Formats: sequence, structure tokens, C-alpha cells
Amino acid sequence: MRLRWLAWVVASVVGVAVGVGGYTFIYAQGSAYLTNDPNACANCHVMREQLDGWAKSSHHAVAVCNDCHAPHDFFGKYWTKLLNGWNHSFAFTTGHYPDPIRITPRNAAVTEDACRHCHEEVVLAIDTPHRTNDERTSCVRCHESVGHLH
Repeated sequence: MRLRWLAWVVASVVGVAVGVGGYTFIYAQGSAYLTNDPNACANCHVMREQLDGWAKSSHHAVAVCNDCHAPHDFFGKYWTKLLNGWNHSFAFTTGHYPDPIRITPRNAAVTEDACRHCHEEVVLAIDTPHRTNDERTSCVRCHESVGHLH
């Protein structure tokens, strides 16, 4: 009897979690985040400024959000989208995010790697002469407004 009650409680909790998660995913247009459409990134009002800045940037014609903010391999891209989707939806739903928004250290590293991926020849030409230790020269330190104006 006790085992049956426990199974019912577990099934109920899982069912509610799946139901609420599914409803939230549909309501928040979660499938849009699986695409490369930059408008999906501005689905939340707090990202509108970044989308508008990207539209005026030098990268507008050659890159979308995922090109700079997601790894270029399949697993890395969708793992990052999963982590960011969870973190963003939680932060925006609860209202616990910095204003103005700030990039996390993990996502800053992803962006730095994306710069280096697309601009490898240029980075190799300037990185070695400016290196004073094992630290890499940060692309976004000097080129902060390339992807979207700040």
C-alpha cells in the first residue's frame, strides 16, 4: 500500500513538472530557440537592445546570434542553447537578472572562441606578438561593439 502511494506521488510530481514545462515551452515559443533566427533571441523584451544593436553592426550581414554565442559543433551548440535557455527562462520568469544584462564567463569564452574561429588568420597574426604569458589576447576587450553596439 505504501509503495503504491509513493509511486502515485512520484508520477503526479513528474506529470505536473512535464505539464508545466510543456506549457511554458509552448507559451514562450521555445521551439524558436532551436532555430538561427535572431528574432528568437529578442523574444524577451530585455534582449531588444542587443537585437537592435546587432542590426546596426558590422556583423549584421555575415553572422547571427548563434554564430557568436554558440559553439560551432552540433553537441556544443545545442548543449549551450539548453543551458542558456534554462538559465534565461528562469531568470526572466523570476525577474532575477542584472540590468543591464551581462554575459556570463562561460558564454564570454564561447564568444571569444567564435571570434577566433571565424577570424583565425588575423588572430594568429596578432596573438603571438602581443602574448606576454599563457593568456590569450581577448578579441572582445577591444572589439566589444562589433557584434552589437554598446
